Amino acid sequence: MAKTRSWWGWGNVEDAVVGAEREALTKRVAAILPGTDLTVHEPPSVESLELPEPRVAVPDSLAGLASTDHADRAAHAHGQAFRDVVRNLMGDVQNPPDVVVRPRNEADIVDVLDWASRANVAVIPFGGGTSVVGGVEPRIGDHGRSVGTNGDHDFAGAISLDLAALDQVLEIDRTSRAARIQAGVFGPALEDQLRGADLTLRHFPQSFEFSTLGGWLATRAGGHFATLYTHIDDLTESMRVVTPSGISESRRLPGSGAGPSPDRMFLGSEGSLGVITEAWMRLQDRPRWRATASVHFDDYGAAVAATRAIAQSGLYPTNCRLLDPAEAFLNAGAATSGGVLVLGFESADHPTRTWMERALELVADHGGTLPEPARYTESTGHQDGAAAADTWRSSFLRMPYQRDALAAQSMITETFETACTWDKFDNLKTTVTEAANEAIRSVGATGVVTCRFTHVYPDGPAPYFGIYAAGRWGSTLAQWDDIKSAVSEALSATGGTITHHHAVGRDHRPWYDRQRPDPFAHALRAAKSALDPAGILNPGVLI
Repeated sequence: MAKTRSWWGWGNVEDAVVGAEREALTKRVAAILPGTDLTVHEPPSVESLELPEPRVAVPDSLAGLASTDHADRAAHAHGQAFRDVVRNLMGDVQNPPDVVVRPRNEADIVDVLDWASRANVAVIPFGGGTSVVGGVEPRIGDHGRSVGTNGDHDFAGAISLDLAALDQVLEIDRTSRAARIQAGVFGPALEDQLRGADLTLRHFPQSFEFSTLGGWLATRAGGHFATLYTHIDDLTESMRVVTPSGISESRRLPGSGAGPSPDRMFLGSEGSLGVITEAWMRLQDRPRWRATASVHFDDYGAAVAATRAIAQSGLYPTNCRLLDPAEAFLNAGAATSGGVLVLGFESADHPTRTWMERALELVADHGGTLPEPARYTESTGHQDGAAAADTWRSSFLRMPYQRDALAAQSMITETFETACTWDKFDNLKTTVTEAANEAIRSVGATGVVTCRFTHVYPDGPAPYFGIYAAGRWGSTLAQWDDIKSAVSEALSATGGTITHHHAVGRDHRPWYDRQRPDPFAHALRAAKSALDPAGILNPGVLI
């Protein structure tokens, strides 16, 4: 039975946090933050929203692709960040697209971009709408003025270009272990189409169920692998992109030293340089052997050192995620003074016991212990792992739904992420945590700050912070914006990136502008001018 996508929050209506799950979540929050007002505020119906009338209409030649349906426009007006959810809960949908356009094929996209360039209409490419940085919100202002750009640009209106109809695996090259895949395919449908060939992309971001290949490519998404193949970039063989100036298609190659890579220009371009329509992606055989373990520590510094040792060992575990004590307690149910390291190995070719045993020797050198033995399985299906790892994995998939439930109870519940070199981590974590706590206090809230590593590299980790704070209903958006600004300043000051895998969008622009070198910014603007002379593509992101 088909499920119904929520117009205001994460995922499906049928999977929302209700009943016993909500009661348990509320009790857990009340225990951590006693005295918090956790009254549940229901979201408004989509029918009750007051949306501005469409400012533009598509020509007759495109009318069959277009929708001005009230609910359709509302669902394409926002992403899935905390600030999106809060505004939706308040019925504050200020920037809906004037029209939602659903191209059937690449030719339709060419026609839409040609019309939009002539008509001065902003085009916002839309995959699954799971951006958490304002990447799909048509912020062009009350009078068509682009919001978040360095210069002024008045648009006649804005359309959301929904690519969901481009959802096929077009070709599989079993010899090279690659596939040509359309950009609008959602994660589950992609994997279903590869299953018959016994192949998999194995790129599983938290948004997997509700995001698309094109969205992953456009935002340089991070996925399933905590080491080695951490970003979608690592799995990309070639790309095909429609720009207002023409179609760019790179050559399929396993590697090339022929100048700057065209794929590198479009990866992470967030729809500002062109519309990604398809890509050849590197695949893998489906894993057969797995090993999992949860390692507990009494000292967090030792846990970090153990994680670094594994990251620099050349073992390349599939999972190597360190949860600090607060994160381990809140989301894995493990009470430790030093945190929990969730470890995993998988292979389609060979048993993984030797790799896990060596990893466990490394963590033991730093005081890591196993409450339960590591588990080893041989199967093509999912197998149970160690207790804390399983609990955390389940919690990980429910986190966005729980975030929405808590947002409706006046909680400020949001994440932000970064990456830094190992030598900077201690100072970064201390500075960012202090900045977050000070900002929470300054907005009149009380809360908890957590940290985990989502990915690790030989030269540094990707820390992922969580904020759980008791806010005031009606003020949580402003409170979060102040906290977000404070932690972003701290990240910038301590040498971290403003994002490891959440992208830039509109919300990270001030810090991205500082992070990138000025000559590169000039080159990016020049590329934008050459590929999108009218400046219609996703104005306000990146440049």
